[in-house]
Order: sequence, then structure tokens, then C-alpha cells
Amino acid sequence: MNALIFGAPGRYIQGPGLLDSSGEHLARVGNRLAVITDSAVWKIAGERLVASCRRANVEVQWLRFDGEVTHAALVALRAEACVHQIDGLIGMGGGKCIDAGKAMAHTFGLPLVTIPTVASNDAPCSKNYVIYDENHRLSEVGHLPRSAAYVLVDTQLLAQAPRSFLIAGIADALTKRFEAEQCQKADGINMFGARPALSALALARCCYDILREDAAAALSVAGSGTPDAAFERVIEAVILMSGLGFESGGLSLAHAMTRGLSAIANANSQPHGLQVAYGLMVQLTAENRSEAFIADLRAFYAQLGLPVRLADLGVNAVTPELLEQIVAPTLGAPHARNFSPALNSTNLTEAMQCLENT
Repeated sequence: MNALIFGAPGRYIQGPGLLDSSGEHLARVGNRLAVITDSAVWKIAGERLVASCRRANVEVQWLRFDGEVTHAALVALRAEACVHQIDGLIGMGGGKCIDAGKAMAHTFGLPLVTIPTVASNDAPCSKNYVIYDENHRLSEVGHLPRSAAYVLVDTQLLAQAPRSFLIAGIADALTKRFEAEQCQKADGINMFGARPALSALALARCCYDILREDAAAALSVAGSGTPDAAFERVIEAVILMSGLGFESGGLSLAHAMTRGLSAIANANSQPHGLQVAYGLMVQLTAENRSEAFIADLRAFYAQLGLPVRLADLGVNAVTPELLEQIVAPTLGAPHARNFSPALNSTNLTEAMQCLENT
């Protein structure tokens, strides 16, 4: 039997106002750190980060990153980082800045700290980072040799972010239970190229249960800057449970669909979470789930405003040719192999067409 691998960050710390005590944690990483973030995030959180680090005798150098995570942008960022002598890197912001931080940590072989400022995805806890081409099509997925040393989650900061970011994060996290279940069923492999861990599947299932129970309540305070107990639970589910659940539990069709959707106009500009939420509906349809199960989930989707059909992703003219454009790259994605019974162009097209007809 192949070995299983369960990976995780060195330490996950979550709570309101955490940014103001971040220096004491960052000091354990090094005395000279570079923070990669964009101009908007620096304006919101940079002064607080620097002040906390100053109290802990940690020097912070800002490396501004305002663009997309492309090879060209990373080359420019690497040239800027080379000018400074640093002990570690901080990726602070949304998925782009955190992924840029991962790429630089990988390049220089330095420890990484992630500080999310929105809860739109589970990137802070994952070793993976995504690189796009100039047309925002997925080009490459990189893999850090180890996860972040620290993940620092200031829920007060996250509660200031617009509601749409949390909706995207909830959508992304919802899929992890069903993808980990398919990976186990198909004897698939997780993001470490190993047998998926049952503990990761348990986390993915717990993540789903929390989101079904608390998502609506958490969204009601999103943007207020005042996190409550439901918001805290949802953030832990979206960032920690979802991240560990997918990485060590494995992905399946819902995430494979992003390869196909990135080739389609309008769908390719949608947030990752909304893409995989649609992908999950395709996956569950391909699994032949009961009508009652699908109806229950569709009602939850409607409550949150998540996409069920391609039109919900901005794709209005659904033709056989367009479905073919989605199907081919989707089946070429490695996650598509973590599905039982095996997918092919016929059953995947039928599942997508079924959703369009409902």
C-alpha cells in the first residue's frame, strides 16, 4: 500500500486584532523580513504590521506587488527581492499576493508567513501557488517543499472585507468534502502525490457542516469589521479546514473544471470560488446524486447567490462546441482522474447539459 501524507502549516493562529501582535510571531522567523503585498493592502494594514514588528525588533521591507501572478511579474519581483538581505518572506493580502509570496519563498528557499486580508480562498494554508499566462489562463501550479511556517489570521481585518470575498471563499470550501470523498473512492492521490489521509477527509466534512450551519450568519456581518462567533467558525472552515482538507484529502472534478472554464470568455474572469462552485454541481450531477440532495444544495446555492448554470458565470450562448472547449482541458487536468467511475467526454458533457436543462 502506498504511504499517505498529511501536510500542514507550522502554526495557525486566528483571532480579532491579531495583526497588532504579529511581530512576536514573526520574530521567530527572522529579524529581517520582506512583505509582499499590494498598494491597497499596504495602506490598510502596512502601518500596523510595521509597528508590531518594530516592537519585536523585526525589520520589514515592503515589496509592492500590484499585478497578476505571471512568470514576467515574478521575474521582476525576484529582481527586487535580490537587492535586500532577508531571513524570510510574508505574503499578505488576497490569493495573488500570497501566491507571489510562495513563489518567492520557493525561489529563495526561505521560510514563509501568510497573512490573509480576505477570506476568498484557502491559499494561506496551502503549499500550492498558481501562475497564469498573460491572458489569465492557468499556466502552472507550483509546489513549495514545505507549507508556511505561520498563518496569521486577523478576523477583524477579514471582517472589514466586502461580502463578495467571503462568498467566494465559502464557495471554494464547500467543494472540499465531495472532492476528498471522490479521491478516496477512486483510490486517487492528494496534492502530495500520496494516498489521501482520512483525517483530511474528516476535516473536509466538518468544514462543509460548519458552512451549512453558519455561512448565512457569517455573511451578515461581513464588511462590518466586527467578527462574531459564527464568523470565527466560518473563517476557520474556509481557511484552515478547507486548506488541509483539499491538500491532504485530494481534489476531483470540481477543481478540474477550472481548467476548462479558464478557456471560456466571461467564465474565465469569475472568482475561483464561483468557478469551482459550478464545478461541484457538475460533479454531483455526474455522480448521479439524488434529486432531493441536489435540490437541497441548490436551495443553499440560491441563498448565497452561487452559480448553477454557465449563464450564472456570464456564459450566455451554450453550444455543443462551447461545451467541448470546456470538456477537453477539464479531462486533461490531473484532478479529473480522482473520480469513480472514470470520466470521459460523454458523461461529462451529459452532466453539464443536464444542469443547463434544469
